[in-house]
Amino acid sequence: MELRQLQYFVTVARHGSFTRAAELLHLSQPGVSAQIRQLERELGHRLLDRSGRTVRLTRVGEAVLPHARAALAAAAAARRTAQEFDGLRRGRVRLGMVAGAALTPPPAVGTFPGLATTLAAFRQEHPGIDFALAEDTTAGMLGALREGRLDLAVIGLPAAASGRVDDDGWTALAGLALHPVLEVPLVALCPADHPLAAGDGPLPVAALAGHALVSTPRGTGLRTALERALTEAGADPTVAVEAAAPPQLAELAAHGLGVAVLPDQEPAPGLVVRPLADPVPRVRIALVWPSGRRPAPPTAALVAHLRAAYPGP
Repeated sequence: MELRQLQYFVTVARHGSFTRAAELLHLSQPGVSAQIRQLERELGHRLLDRSGRTVRLTRVGEAVLPHARAALAAAAAARRTAQEFDGLRRGRVRLGMVAGAALTPPPAVGTFPGLATTLAAFRQEHPGIDFALAEDTTAGMLGALREGRLDLAVIGLPAAASGRVDDDGWTALAGLALHPVLEVPLVALCPADHPLAAGDGPLPVAALAGHALVSTPRGTGLRTALERALTEAGADPTVAVEAAAPPQLAELAAHGLGVAVLPDQEPAPGLVVRPLADPVPRVRIALVWPSGRRPAPPTAALVAHLRAAYPGP
């Protein structure tokens, strides 16, 4: 029995899909499947039911899953303990980033360094610490943080910062420490010949109904902020095209594929920027890391460095 087999099993169990698990693990689907079958042969029981469209846990799989998670957590704790003997001389930080999160604000918000610049400065201070960077949705990274596959993540907050106990968005962050970094309003980038490009003043969010929109995939903070604002305005979203990074969204809109909804920015060639209102959708970017366990020295040092570089809104 190998730790990687347990990791593959836990990931497939969480997402109910070999394909999705392989994408997150950066492996081939047949490779993940083969390793789990090997684990099942060693245990003498099937752990996963593959007969339906969604992979489900068998009764044995349900019983084994908590032990697999505990084994992975124990292995991560052993690595952290070993790293403490080296202090900050060497180590590795696994950092997740929501798609397109460069942490660079629009001119109206202020100025601070982009993420690449900040990481480069940290690396100069700690040349023995390496980074493993990965892009994913906010939902995917929250799961990776809890499963120990990430040490730190830059996410889009899943809900408005109401702070209420019953706010589902905050419930999703239970067990995680959070440092807000950036809050900016979203605007509509309309092709110059688009009907919504005409007019002065803010564009009501409800006016987006019935028009093809260009946005990030579900699970990202930007998409969640857009859908929340549309719901509050009584409108249904019609996202015709999805792309991971904001520059791609603007380019798609410029080619007439729809209206892109992005954080406030300077006008791009061929596009008209219309502020949104009633309500004003806002995207919130934050650093998050597990709060229930002591981070390894490299992770703690990077958290402190990023919090100093990004004091928050």
